[in-house]
Amino acid sequence: MKKNIGVIAAAILAAAALTACGTSKTAETSAAESSAAAAETSTAESSEAAEETTGDLEDLTVGASPAPHAEILEAAREELAKKGYNLKIVEYTDYVQPNLALEAGDLDANYFQHLPYLEQFNQERGTKLVSKIHYEPFGIYAGKTASLDELADGAKVAVPNDATNEARALLLLEAQGLLKLADGAGLKATKTDIVENPKNLDILEVEAAQVPRSLPDVDVAVINGNYAIEAGLKVSDALAVEASDSEAATTYGNVVAVKEGKEEDAKTKALIEALTSDAVKEYMEQTYEGAVVPLF
Repeated sequence: MKKNIGVIAAAILAAAALTACGTSKTAETSAAESSAAAAETSTAESSEAAEETTGDLEDLTVGASPAPHAEILEAAREELAKKGYNLKIVEYTDYVQPNLALEAGDLDANYFQHLPYLEQFNQERGTKLVSKIHYEPFGIYAGKTASLDELADGAKVAVPNDATNEARALLLLEAQGLLKLADGAGLKATKTDIVENPKNLDILEVEAAQVPRSLPDVDVAVINGNYAIEAGLKVSDALAVEASDSEAATTYGNVVAVKEGKEEDAKTKALIEALTSDAVKEYMEQTYEGAVVPLF
């Protein structure tokens, strides 16, 4: 792909590289096919009523995952209207097509991924960093076992099976004193980097989107923020959550991406300003109860 996907980071903030918040292995199809399908099926219904009163507003089309990104964008609709833009949201359920559609020029921007995923996606395509909007903290949720103190020897622990998200899960388990990773493993850690496992935890690697569904079959599970939201799990119910100042939290902020050369366009600036507004910050804090944390 041409080296022309750029990223705009606005100082804000979850999956992924897998998240983009989580991981997607959907086969890449043509950007044209992607955008055509998206145009037919995924423009947010809530925008239809708004379009009736848009008047001379200029369209601003943004691709996003359904939750929480499309919801957050919807909260920014009024702010964008004040700036002269009619927001059109195109929802995607995978993490490949939004970047292909952006590359093809079918989107003005997209909002669904964290930086490590974008960097990995664009190793062959070239990207440009801008600022962060929010992060979605990982949490450890109870399955068969109600607390971390009650974990028995050999307890089953489900973690995401993709590279960056597995590392985040292992780091969170390490932060709770449940295991120890090799020095320097950091955000590249895998099961092979576990050097101490006093409870002989059985670490089960599961596709990120499926981890919430594994809860009935495991003792605890470490779940991506966006998938926890979709599964109806609350951060307040988690047995442990990533600290807001952790390496993962500061690394995995979700970003707004635009094509290279569009970083300073009026549309881009308006989108970033709207997403970092007080109204959207309040929406994040009140709606997600800690599952989405603004970084602005």
